[in-house]
Amino acid sequence: MALHPDPALTPQKLRPGLERLFELSAARILALEAAWDPAGGTPVFTVRGRYTSRGWTEWTQGFQFGSALLQFDATGEERFLELGRSRTLERMASHVSHIGVHDHGFNNVSTYGNLRRLMLEGAVSHQPRELETYTLALKVSGAVQAARWSPIHGGGGFIHSFNGPHSLFVDTLRSLRSLALAHQLGHALMGEQDEKISLLARLADHARATARFSIYYGTGRDAYDERGRTAHESLFNPTNGRYRCPATQQGYSPFSTWTRGLAWALCGFAEQLEWFRLFPRLTQSLPGRESLLQAMEQAALATAEFYQTHVSLDGIPLWDTGAPNVHRLAGYTERISDPCNPWEPVDSSAAAIAAQGLIRLGNHLRATQRKAAGLRLRQAGLTVLRTLLKEPYLATGKKHQGLLLHSVYHRPNGWDPVARGQKVPNGESSMWGDYHLREVALLVLREARGNPCLTFFGPGEPGSGAEPALV
Repeated sequence: MALHPDPALTPQKLRPGLERLFELSAARILALEAAWDPAGGTPVFTVRGRYTSRGWTEWTQGFQFGSALLQFDATGEERFLELGRSRTLERMASHVSHIGVHDHGFNNVSTYGNLRRLMLEGAVSHQPRELETYTLALKVSGAVQAARWSPIHGGGGFIHSFNGPHSLFVDTLRSLRSLALAHQLGHALMGEQDEKISLLARLADHARATARFSIYYGTGRDAYDERGRTAHESLFNPTNGRYRCPATQQGYSPFSTWTRGLAWALCGFAEQLEWFRLFPRLTQSLPGRESLLQAMEQAALATAEFYQTHVSLDGIPLWDTGAPNVHRLAGYTERISDPCNPWEPVDSSAAAIAAQGLIRLGNHLRATQRKAAGLRLRQAGLTVLRTLLKEPYLATGKKHQGLLLHSVYHRPNGWDPVARGQKVPNGESSMWGDYHLREVALLVLREARGNPCLTFFGPGEPGSGAEPALV
């Protein structure tokens, strides 16, 4: 494999770098809050080190305010709690009821979900009315997300992307956290004539569809079927629900692998496996539960294997494994990554997302009596994180508003700026890259400190019958 996991790496050894990251992170959060004019939209990515907006869909606001909540979790500094809480209550309500996006798990679990988790963990004083607000927001968000539904010929269906009812995006898998939380809180989607639609069933159907259509397994599905490869978009005939073909919006082609989509799949499947394992009583009534778990695990393992094979030695991928100038970077998987190479950009945000996926999947395997395989994946995730905790990926200069450098947004649309003297985009940050670096860093930092594992669902509420969070 191209990635060489360090078998001796531990959360304790990474702790100095993790704490340094959150020291740098504090200034970035405060600087953006002081400089950003909400009338300009939502910050999305940086141009020459300054955050800018891009009107496509509003999918990054939750990362902005959620970052402050992760910062509070890591440092205990009350000003970040107040910032994240106040901005969530002031500005996130429209995202809870947003019927036009597939990003509820990004926007609302990162804000309302983190606030609920912190209160249930005891990091924030228990305020019943506030907890009710967070709980209601998460219930509604999960139901609204589940309402974006397209049936598939032969049964099942998927949460369709903002492109329309024909479009299944691989990244939507991580928004299943919104359905999981809403189901965990006892909610359902109410349809025509008071039909009660199970959020758990829709979560399961979407996960099955993603595993089936978005992930390749080397079984000869088409001429480009390589185990673990992902399709960014899968297209269906909206009239009869039949699958048509792979497609892409942000990747190079339907038959290459956009690596951030690959990372979304890896992290999303690992996270769902964790939720199902820790909440068996909430999921045991689901028909086909065991076959679903097998499908999700197969998809997670395949994407983890593909990721590790198609990155540089330090764990950083190119933005797309089939990009047109990859041939000019022959042997890049046998070298340390070079974000300033003249041919194709890397995507550090994909690395941050994948690092968390590798760690969570490794932990899942270890918890299910596959300790050797789990340890290898976990060490791979820690190794990727170690790369991101230092230059050239960690932004240490005071003038840059971003935290994680060399993130790529939309290469085909040309939205990523190319700096003077460079030939490809580099040196910029994104809201999702910064947030997910903080999230994986907090996951590992909490372990290094001996604290409970960071999860999107937090501990079960007293008397709910929910299983306790992983310790």
